[in-house]
Amino acid sequence: MIIEVGNKDYKSIAGEFGISGSGKHAEFWKRLELGYENLRQLYFSIYGHLEDAEVKFQDLLRSIISAYLSRSADLKKRDLSKKPDWFLSNDLVGMSLYVDRFAGSIAQMEGKLAYMDELGVNFLHLMPLFESPQGESDGGYAVSDFRKVDERFGTLEELSSLRKKMHDEGMYLMLDIVLNHTSHRHEWAEKAKSGEKKYQDYFYMYDNRWIPNQFEAAMPEIFPESSPGNFTWSEDCQKWVMTVFHNYQWDLNYRNPEVLREMLDNILFYANLGVDLIRIDAPAFIWKETGTSCQNLPQAHSLLQLIKQAVQIASPGMAILGEAIVAPNFIMEYFGKGDRAGKECDFAYNATQMALQWDMLASGDTRVMLEAQPILQQKPQGTSWISYTRCHDDIGLGYDDWMISKAGKDPYMHRSFLKNYFSGSFPGSPSRGALFSSNPKTGDARISGSLASLCGLEAALYAKDAYQVALSIQKILLMQAFSIFQGGLPMLYYGDELGYLNDYTFQHDPAKSYDNRWMHRPINDWEKAAERHTEGTVEERVFSGLKQLIQIRKSLPAISDNSNIRWMNPHNIHVAGFLREKEDQRIFVVGNYSDKASFLTWYAFKEFGFSPKKLWDHVSKEELSVASDDQYLILEPYGFRILEVLS
Repeated sequence: MIIEVGNKDYKSIAGEFGISGSGKHAEFWKRLELGYENLRQLYFSIYGHLEDAEVKFQDLLRSIISAYLSRSADLKKRDLSKKPDWFLSNDLVGMSLYVDRFAGSIAQMEGKLAYMDELGVNFLHLMPLFESPQGESDGGYAVSDFRKVDERFGTLEELSSLRKKMHDEGMYLMLDIVLNHTSHRHEWAEKAKSGEKKYQDYFYMYDNRWIPNQFEAAMPEIFPESSPGNFTWSEDCQKWVMTVFHNYQWDLNYRNPEVLREMLDNILFYANLGVDLIRIDAPAFIWKETGTSCQNLPQAHSLLQLIKQAVQIASPGMAILGEAIVAPNFIMEYFGKGDRAGKECDFAYNATQMALQWDMLASGDTRVMLEAQPILQQKPQGTSWISYTRCHDDIGLGYDDWMISKAGKDPYMHRSFLKNYFSGSFPGSPSRGALFSSNPKTGDARISGSLASLCGLEAALYAKDAYQVALSIQKILLMQAFSIFQGGLPMLYYGDELGYLNDYTFQHDPAKSYDNRWMHRPINDWEKAAERHTEGTVEERVFSGLKQLIQIRKSLPAISDNSNIRWMNPHNIHVAGFLREKEDQRIFVVGNYSDKASFLTWYAFKEFGFSPKKLWDHVSKEELSVASDDQYLILEPYGFRILEVLS
């Protein structure tokens, strides 16, 4: 059935571009035909009340078709060669990095691909590269030009060259797009400041505080210390502007369909650069309503589903990651729910599990983590997690109080303990982190610090305590092992593969000193990296241990993300364990989150409908015999096993 759209159906609009259902555009035509009704339904669910909705929808459709026609032949071929679930593979291992701090420039990144290959990384997330003002960049998330690479990193041509080299070498590329806001130096914002009504309508701008106050009544503050409130007065245009994150980041108004079309054009521009996975920053915030928190609203999900459908039509080889760092129940919605399950974002960050691993490390208790699993296991088949231990951001303890209560702990006291432990103020804590974005009104705070410093390596090296150094390295590898094997695409964070400690030089830079997250955003020292080849150094012990884990992952098809994880019951509260299965392969992963040896009954391995007799430990390269239920597998402090069932 052909749906009329202002006297023009999708066939006639495609015909304007010389596209029909036969010939070289047949595959695109098929995708357009299959996705059109869903695209239109989603669009009109958001903008159908507007008088010119039909015209605006046709413009959006033309943008999608134009993007397809601009797509290079090699990328169209790559689209067709990728299986729909290509991103679920156990062969993929990622790393997230700042190009300038890791390699110096985009051009110099090409020379670092051999380093990635040595480690086993084949998927790169290059942190924000597009133009943003010095001193007001928010680490690149305050974008002043979505289509111009910042000169600090290089050029668009160099980025294209790097992408081609990566693809030639079997690697994948991930880039960010910031949908929620622009820099106040973006062309749209500058035109809005100058009084152009068209561009003022791209933002939330008000002459007085009447409507801003209605928003503020229910909106939380994101950065209460450095950027209190959600609106900023603009002297240039004499208006209050919504600035949820920082006062130099102006929130885009997606009630205006022109904003959606312009930003979709930018997304498809990135797709045509050859991006394999696009990370949509802060999607939870893209729709605003007074009387609400302005987060996770239904229209935000409709917009993401619309973007997903548009990408599937124009550039199906690009997957979508929604960077929604929200409570467990909310994060599941970014995959789509109900009849739209699996039709929103292909990926979400498993921030809940990441935070719960840090909970286990501090407390030595796995029970809070286990309470969250029934929710996390609702992830739709065909979608995946970004699984990680650290990233460029802080660690938020974003899981629910009831999970803590069900584990027999007081939520307020437990969260206070975790903050004190990781900031090093709890007696005996070896962790050397810092609290970020503390809110004295609520007591909330998040945690900054590098993986190694939070795991105690900084304190151990300072004390010259060889045993504690070894224990800290074991913690690092335990944390990484659970991220690498529990499901999803593991995303390492640069520097962690070498045991980088906190970098305190940010304190002397006025553009960074207010934000202690820069303590875990180091400048790579390639002389230090060379120490990975010197046996016995910290760098060698961490790098080689991580390299081994990656090699093991790639050898085990059961680790591909087929929503195939089952957790062990807590026979020992210090030990976390799970089973991953695919066809005839069964893999147990168990880890001890205690600083003392822990004993796990062999019965724990027999609760999944079968009774294994022989197990192969991929870490120690030894065969284990499963003993009777009154005997135990002994795990050393922070030790872990990756056990394949042999019989």
